[in-house]
Amino acid sequence: MATLENPQAFLRQLFDAAVLRAQPLHNLAAYLPTPPDLGKGCTLVLGAGKAAGAMAQALEALWPHDAPLSGLVVTRYGHTPARPAGVLHRIEVLEAAHPVPDAAGVAASERMLGLAQGLGAHDLVICLISGGGSALLTLPATGLALADKQRISRDLLASGATIGEMNCVRKHLSRIKGGRLAAACHPARVVTLCISDVPGDDPSTIASGPTVPDATTCAQALAILKRYAIGLPPLVHAALESGALETPKPGDTLFAGHAVQVIATPMQSLRAAAVLARQMGLNAYILSDEIEGESREVGRVHGAIARTVAQQLPADSVPAAFCKPCVILSGGETTVTLRSQPPHVPPGRGGRAGEFGLGLAQALQGQPNVWALVADTDGIDGVEDNAGVFVTPDTLARAQAAGLGLAQHADRNDAYSFFSALDDLLVTGPTHTNVNDFRALLVL
Repeated sequence: MATLENPQAFLRQLFDAAVLRAQPLHNLAAYLPTPPDLGKGCTLVLGAGKAAGAMAQALEALWPHDAPLSGLVVTRYGHTPARPAGVLHRIEVLEAAHPVPDAAGVAASERMLGLAQGLGAHDLVICLISGGGSALLTLPATGLALADKQRISRDLLASGATIGEMNCVRKHLSRIKGGRLAAACHPARVVTLCISDVPGDDPSTIASGPTVPDATTCAQALAILKRYAIGLPPLVHAALESGALETPKPGDTLFAGHAVQVIATPMQSLRAAAVLARQMGLNAYILSDEIEGESREVGRVHGAIARTVAQQLPADSVPAAFCKPCVILSGGETTVTLRSQPPHVPPGRGGRAGEFGLGLAQALQGQPNVWALVADTDGIDGVEDNAGVFVTPDTLARAQAAGLGLAQHADRNDAYSFFSALDDLLVTGPTHTNVNDFRALLVL
């Protein structure tokens, strides 16, 4: 069985199956709207996210050649896929910074608002939205400089705030997110097509919902900033307190006639991996696609589950919830709280997947017959060049032999260096989609 001969290669197959299920070209066709009647209206494409370039290419390939189409999307640097031969290039793809926004993202957002001006009721706007759009679609609120937005972004990312909390703040400190792009497109009909990277698949949270109503409030955004001790310029703080930065709400008539479709989700990708595992003769269990929490602690919980399954005896009288040999799958979006370091200590490297891997390895304690792959489906763990990490039964033993202290690396948030030294990084490059965390634990 391939799983016995090369567990890591098998886990990579599961990851590839999950990513393939979330590719835009495999999902977009069923959700495309009918083009406007020729001569009556135009079709404008706007979008943002790590999958925006691939979504735009899929739309170009699937759209009728005789139907007008133009537009602009923004994706992360290095995430524009190679253009296939024979496909018309009708949608411009720009690149900007993620996860901390930059001036290129501001310029792209300004251009999108400009393109939205003057649209009529017969025009159609197709918005292509995926994870990462919150940083890429950046247009700071009045009184907020780009430098302020960058500082707030860094502070939120380091704070351990959930994606919902971060995006609540982002929506209220923006002139384009939280439904404001839809407001700019009014009275055109807007069809939003999303690839979900958030727990619960809520379109108002994906990329901070630029084209959908926002039920969160200025007061909630202020409370989040206070909870994590993140400051604001006085004028912006006052604007939040007064409600001057409130977003368009559910029931607002500007959203009348709009449609929102989530075309790919984390659960769909986990199910694709589960199907492949079962075809290989293994049991497959999906814990959840909505797991949140401190990444290292979530890793420890997964490790405890895997140890329990691995230590089952054939004569156990009580049926186990999970039966080996099996694959245990989960997804969601964990967080990492960066620990303060002395001035002489260099900053650690790594993202959510690496942090999870440290917690998992620690909890497994070298448990025989348990392997794991933890990765981000966009191919980038945080800001590094790896998608994720492998954890093996001998991870701790090899680390000890190499003089690597897991606890010391964990204290520095330095998962990348730990797994790199063990040659246990998964490097895929950008996958051109994004359905967030993917975790597969193989128990034989």
